[in-house]
Amino acid sequence: MSAASCLLSEDQFLCSICLDVFTDPVSTPCGHNFCKDCITEHWDTNNSCQCPLCNKIFYTRPELDINTFISMVSQFKHEAPQKTSSSSSEQQVVKPGEVPCDVCTGTKLKALKRLKIQEIKHSVKISQKDADREKVEGVQVFTALKESVERGLNKFLKEIEDKQKTTEKQAEYFIQDLEQEISELMERSSEVRVRPPSYEGTVVRAVAQLEETLSKEMKKLFEAELKRVQQFAVDVTLDPDTANPYLILSEDGKQGHSSDVKKKLPEHRKRFSPCFCVLGKQSFSSGRFYCEVQVKGKTEWDVGVVRESIKRKGNITITPKYGFWAIWLRNGNEYCAREEPSVDLFLKSRPEKVGVFVDYEEGLVSFYDVDTAALIYSFTGCCFNQKLHPYFCPSDNDDDENSAPLIICPVKQTV
Repeated sequence: MSAASCLLSEDQFLCSICLDVFTDPVSTPCGHNFCKDCITEHWDTNNSCQCPLCNKIFYTRPELDINTFISMVSQFKHEAPQKTSSSSSEQQVVKPGEVPCDVCTGTKLKALKRLKIQEIKHSVKISQKDADREKVEGVQVFTALKESVERGLNKFLKEIEDKQKTTEKQAEYFIQDLEQEISELMERSSEVRVRPPSYEGTVVRAVAQLEETLSKEMKKLFEAELKRVQQFAVDVTLDPDTANPYLILSEDGKQGHSSDVKKKLPEHRKRFSPCFCVLGKQSFSSGRFYCEVQVKGKTEWDVGVVRESIKRKGNITITPKYGFWAIWLRNGNEYCAREEPSVDLFLKSRPEKVGVFVDYEEGLVSFYDVDTAALIYSFTGCCFNQKLHPYFCPSDNDDDENSAPLIICPVKQTV
C-alpha cells in the first residue's frame, strides 16, 4: 500500500473536532463520525445541534450510535505508539568502545548516526507491514460489521413490515366498525322518517300556525299600505295624440286596445310609432299620485310612468335610464320589472288590476296587486327632474289572444 493510501486511511479515523484519533467514536444521523465527548461538548456550547461537517441542523438532539468499526481501529492505533515507545526504551545502554549520546541525561544510551526511516514512520504513521495487517483486519471487521448491519436492517424491515400488516389489519377492523355504525345510523334514520317522534307533529302544527298568523298580519299591513296610497288617487285619461295608430281608444279616454287595422291619424311629435303605447294626458311634477289599471284577460302589457321627454319613435328601451319606470307581462305568465338589469317577478297569483303609486319627492314608484293588496315591486331612489306621465302599452293583438283592453278604473278604497 502506498504512503498516500496509508495517510488517507488514517485521516478517516481522525475526529474533525479534536483532530486526533477517535475516542469513543459515535455517528450522527447525517453519517459523520466524531469523538463522543467532542460532539457532546460542541452541542453543549452552541445554541443548536448542528453537524460540524455538513451543517445539517437537528431540531432535537439526536441519539448517537456507537461506531464499532472505527472504535476497533482507533484502539489499535492507540496501541501502536505505545509499542513504539516500548521498543525505543529497550535501546541498548552504551558499551565500551561505542559513542554515547550527547543528549541523553542520566543513563547514556548508544548514539545513532541517523534515525531509521521505519522508526520515523512508526512514530508518525503505522508501518507498511502493520498497514497491510490493518487492511486485512479492517476488511474482516468491515465484513463482520456489514453482515451485522445487514442483519439489523433485515430485522428492522421485518419489524416495519409486521407493523404495517398490523396497522392495515387494525384499519380494516376500524373501517368495518365504521360501516356498521353508518348502517345502524341509516336504519335509525329510516325509523325516524317512518315513525316520527310524537313531538314532531306538534312542531309542524306550531310552525303552520305561526306562518298563518304572519300571513294574516302581513296581509293587514299591505291592506293598510294600499289604503294609504289610494288616498292620492287622481283622474287619468288616455291622450290620443300620443297613441300608436293601431290603438283604439274609448271616447271617455279610459280604455285602449290594439287592432289589426292602422288608423289614419295626423302625424304628431308625441305619437308612438311603431310601439303600441299611449300616455295619460295628465302630468305631475311634484307630490304623490295613484291610479289603477285593469289588465284582466291580457297576455302582454306594460304599465308605469315616464318622463315627458322620452323617445317615442323607432325602437324604445324600457328602463329608468331612458325615462321609463314600468313593469310588464310577456307570454301570459312572465312578469318583469324593467330595471337595469331587469328583475323577474314571481307572483303567487296573476294580478287583474294593478295600482300605480308615485311619490315624486321620495323618488318612489310602486306597483300593487289591488285584489290581493300585495306589493308587486317598487323602484326606489329614482331621480325625477321632469314632468311624469302615466304610461300604458296594451301591446299588439296577437291574433285576438291579447285583444282585451287596458282599462283605467275608478279607485275604490279597500275596506
